[in-house]
Amino acid sequence: MTRGRGARTALHLFLVWAVTAAAMPVLGFELLVSAWGGGTGAVVPVLALGVPLTVGLLALAGASARTVVPLCGSVPGRLGWAVLVFGLGTLGVLAGLAGYGKQVDLGSAGTRVALTGVPYAVAAAFFVPGRWVRLGAVAALAVGVVYGGFVGPAQAQHRRHTAQMARYREHRQLLYTGAAPPGMRMSRAVVGPAYFSVDYRPVRAGYESGYVGLVVRPPLTPALRCPRPAQKGETCTVDVHGEMRVVRSFPGGARAFTLTRRHHGAEFEVTSQSVGEPALRRLLDTLHPLSDAELEALMRDKAISEGY
Repeated sequence: MTRGRGARTALHLFLVWAVTAAAMPVLGFELLVSAWGGGTGAVVPVLALGVPLTVGLLALAGASARTVVPLCGSVPGRLGWAVLVFGLGTLGVLAGLAGYGKQVDLGSAGTRVALTGVPYAVAAAFFVPGRWVRLGAVAALAVGVVYGGFVGPAQAQHRRHTAQMARYREHRQLLYTGAAPPGMRMSRAVVGPAYFSVDYRPVRAGYESGYVGLVVRPPLTPALRCPRPAQKGETCTVDVHGEMRVVRSFPGGARAFTLTRRHHGAEFEVTSQSVGEPALRRLLDTLHPLSDAELEALMRDKAISEGY
């Protein structure tokens, strides 16, 4: 490609980019406003006016490429070329909008406006009869596909994951857990605005039954005290270390244990009807801040959520 031809090609692609980068955001905004205010019926007139106008502007830009692009050598050819570039470029814009809807990072507002014209310039490059120009268009298209289809979504997922972890860690003083009772594992956790709860269930869920609940919250009273009057079938004691023990008896001899202990400025309560008191005490004795690995595992298994 000669130096003069290369300059004309560059000018041609720049004009295509400039026209569409200026026209398409305006058309898109008008479509959005029309759809918001008048529904689908209001969109049709905007399309009927905006699309031919944009194609006409592209055809005018194509006049600069009469000696570069064979299709642009005549008025009918330029119109056909403008329609093809508009159609192919719009597909690229729609793909970009789909990626943006999935939180793919496309930069600032100004950058996004500038990127609007890129698919049209890439589409126009395919009509230039030059190997290097078309190879450049293929390379730009490949970069867009790789970023929009793989790299961008992966980065968006990582940002969402990091933001979610940060929200869970807002009340890190409550994010504690203990060693699961034998044969059990953490099955579900809920992070609330002023509490953190963990459910422990059998590893072989569906084959074995059992439940242990841990709730962590800020202290509600200066010291732990048994409620008065005591409920029927319930006994409550507070030992010299300030730990509260509640036993509820049920018909048939079943009993439920609830142990409440204060530790590091938080109140920890474990309760179970299927696990004995020693296992509950061991859980309290092994309390530790929820580690990043444990939080990651809960998030990976979708076993943690935000509560209210």
